[in-house]
Amino acid sequence: MKKSKTYDIVTIAIVAALYVILTMTPGLSAISYGPIQFRVSEMLNFTAFFNKKYIIAVTIGCIISNFLSFTWVDVIVGGLSTLVFLSLGVLLFDRFKKDYFWNGQLNKAFFFFAIFFSISMFTIALELKFVAGTPFLLTWGTLALGEFASLFSGAFVMDKLGKRVDLSR
Repeated sequence: MKKSKTYDIVTIAIVAALYVILTMTPGLSAISYGPIQFRVSEMLNFTAFFNKKYIIAVTIGCIISNFLSFTWVDVIVGGLSTLVFLSLGVLLFDRFKKDYFWNGQLNKAFFFFAIFFSISMFTIALELKFVAGTPFLLTWGTLALGEFASLFSGAFVMDKLGKRVDLSR
């Protein structure tokens, strides 16, 4: 059966909404913003490895979530950073999608992406330096560590989910 554009729009909207929910739910929102953060929603970045349309979904979710941050600059910087580095990450690491570490426990593409995307947090660290006056290197370090922890733990969840649910549709 051929997929419809309506189906694509709906699935993009669902993933974007999940991103917003996992970022803004009380309790989770407290750790989702600022120079030290752990966004549970970042695990949804891995959906883009199953279908590239989810790059748009995660970007939209990030933009909507960032409307609640302390500055509107985060809407632009965070949204563009997500779009650019998620696209680049999928392009660079998709070829490792079928390879695993630890006897099939950790997807190599997801692991390499987690490192790459964590390094990309320099964009948010620069934003926070200019907007809030935070020290760049310290902020980059805390953002990268939080991002890596979020993505690393999310890699296991999304890999298992991807084996049970067809995320390529």
